[in-house]
Parts: sequence; C-alpha cells; structure tokens
Amino acid sequence: MRMTQSGLDLNLLVALDVLLEEASVSRAAARLHLSEPAMSRTLGRIRKALGDPVLVRAGRSMVPTPHALAVHGEVRAVVERARSLFLSAGRVDLATLTRTFSVIANDAYVAACGATLLARVASEAPGVRLRFLPESHADLAALREGVADLELGVVDTRSPEVHVEHLSDDRVLGVVRPGHPLLRGRITARRFAAADHLIASRRGRLAGPVDTALAELGLSRRVVGSVGTFPASLFVLREGDLVGLITTQAVPLADALGLETFPIPLDLPAMPFGMAWHPRHDADPAHAWLRACARELAPAGAHRPGVPS
Repeated sequence: MRMTQSGLDLNLLVALDVLLEEASVSRAAARLHLSEPAMSRTLGRIRKALGDPVLVRAGRSMVPTPHALAVHGEVRAVVERARSLFLSAGRVDLATLTRTFSVIANDAYVAACGATLLARVASEAPGVRLRFLPESHADLAALREGVADLELGVVDTRSPEVHVEHLSDDRVLGVVRPGHPLLRGRITARRFAAADHLIASRRGRLAGPVDTALAELGLSRRVVGSVGTFPASLFVLREGDLVGLITTQAVPLADALGLETFPIPLDLPAMPFGMAWHPRHDADPAHAWLRACARELAPAGAHRPGVPS
C-alpha cells in the first residue's frame, strides 16, 4: 500500500480482505458492523492507498480488479497472521467467532457430508460460515495463495510447503438401479466388464483405474459417456442400465435414491482421503478447530466420496 509508516492502518487490510471476499460494500459493512457510508469511505481510502479501484461495477454487482485479485492472497495471509498473534494463548471463543472459511471439496463430499459439517459448525460457532469451492480450485495454488483455507479429499498438491494429513482410505463399489441385469447371479470381472458404464469426471475423462485393473485381466469395458458431477451420475444411473461407481462414504446417497451397490470384483487401489492446509494456519486456533471438526466427521474406512473414473 502507498502509505507512510505513520499513516499505516492495518484495519484497512481487514476491510480489504472482507470487501474482496464479499464483492459488495453492503455485505462487507454488515460483516464489519459498519454503516454503508462508512464502508464506502473505507473503500475510498483503500483505493487511494493502493492506487487501484479494487472493486468496479459490472452490471448490478461489483467485481475485483486484476490487481486486487493478485494481492488478495497476501492480504488474507497478513490478516490471519495478525489474528493469530493477538489470540490469547491459542484459545478462541467459538460463540463469538466471526469468520468465513473457504473449503475445497468435490461435490460428492459436499453431498455426503456437507450437511453434517455445516450443522456442527452452526452449533459450535454460529458466526462461522463455510464456503465450499469445487475441486477445480485444487488445480491452482489455492491454499498457498489464500484462495482456500482447507482442502478435503484426495489431496494432490504440488506445493511442497502445504501440510497434508491422511485421515483414512475408502474403497470403491459398483452402483446400479434396482433390478439391473448385473445383479442376477454372481458378479464376475467378465460380467462387470461386459456392461455399459458411466463415468463421473469433472475433466470429461473416459477411462481410469478401473480400466487399468480390467486390462491386467485381459478385459475392457465400454464407457458410453461421462458426466461432470457425481450426484448427476446417480440420477442418470437410476433411469437406465448403465453401471457407475461409488465409494462407501457416499452409499447413503445411493440408498436415498433407491440405487443398489455391490462389490467390484477387481483389485482396485485404495482411495486415500485427507486434508491439506497452508502452514500459516498452524497457530490459528479457529482453523485448528475446523480441522478437528473435519477430522472427527471423517469416519474410519469411509472417507472418499469421490468417484475414480
């Protein structure tokens, strides 16, 4: 910021962080318990300090400028380090905590565990909000840059400084509609391969670990298509004779839709489930509490609701 040392106001960093997160003067004002005119004046001071508009109009909404996006991760890190510094002896009052955590998780995890995690958070820290981000953010240095606070799922980070905690492994099951022909008799690898298959892949992949395992047996399957999200695949499976994949943690979703699951007669790799975060959160008691919630809500042996293609 273009400010002299005597004129430095760290409150502007907090305001900037909230403004960029909310992309709204009114919502930022509500979170910081300020009036909208006061928030607008603060935005004016930030614009002057940065020499950048920060937020600009785009129709009826506001969007951050490229420069604001570029510095947001650093601003978030500074704010979080300052917050940790002034917290007393690593303790946090959850009843009065006001915070928004951004969590990278695939749609299957959110569908299977999101309600439970949100209920836990609302019960213990009613001022905390969770913002689930899709796995597409995992392709970026989201944890390092402060775009996300926590990642849950199969963690494949390329940032060496990021902390990764393995929670458990999950196994893959097949899933079909009730009365599917495959359910009539013993399900062998050959019968499984002979069926028509559907893949859930956000990248549109048409092959994966299942095909590798089948190839080792001299078999191949016919994948008739892929859909972008796991819940969408379950609705497609319910209406035809396609075979899909699910993991043990997501079985309640299949049950709710009246689908049938079965063991896959293949030697498939385990699906490791874990969480990842940037080390700047290590001393943050609020973040440690969130990690504890995620850890406790990940039951042993059923941790990965994502679907291998």
